[in-house]
Amino acid sequence: MIPCPYCGYKNIAGADVCEECGASLSDLHLAEPATEVEKHLLSDRIPSLEPKTPIAVTPDTPTGEVLQLLVSRRIGIVLVQEGEKLVGVFSEHDALTRLSSDISEFSDRPISDFMTQQPRTLQQTAKVAFAVQRMDLGGHRHLPVVDETDHPTGMISTRDILQYLADKMQAV
Repeated sequence: MIPCPYCGYKNIAGADVCEECGASLSDLHLAEPATEVEKHLLSDRIPSLEPKTPIAVTPDTPTGEVLQLLVSRRIGIVLVQEGEKLVGVFSEHDALTRLSSDISEFSDRPISDFMTQQPRTLQQTAKVAFAVQRMDLGGHRHLPVVDETDHPTGMISTRDILQYLADKMQAV
């Protein structure tokens, strides 16, 4: 039996969620955090990163227009949405790897021809440590944040993670 750290209810070993209060038990196997920064990484949720409002375009938006949007807004990624549904992303990395140096050839083509389809996302309720892990393992510099219905609500970047870490280290 495993006691829930939140309500004390004794759960069956291996349970992922407390049967009494619904709290996640999936991270009980983790070692105790060695520092205050580690403690925050394992307990703070995505909203503590202050996700930015995402900029979205439609799949038929011309690629040249999207490139101008990235430059004028000084952003590294845009969401590609059909209505409320996230269908892809287009990032500065996509621009560098999928477009040749002769951009005029592609500027009128739809962004859907060059976007990353089915992008990785993060739930708003995810812990910051999970965001760090997903960004590291996937090689992502940006991740869309979605709500429980998978509608995009924000965007986080490696810069947001670095700012979070710097703030936590200063507070110690």
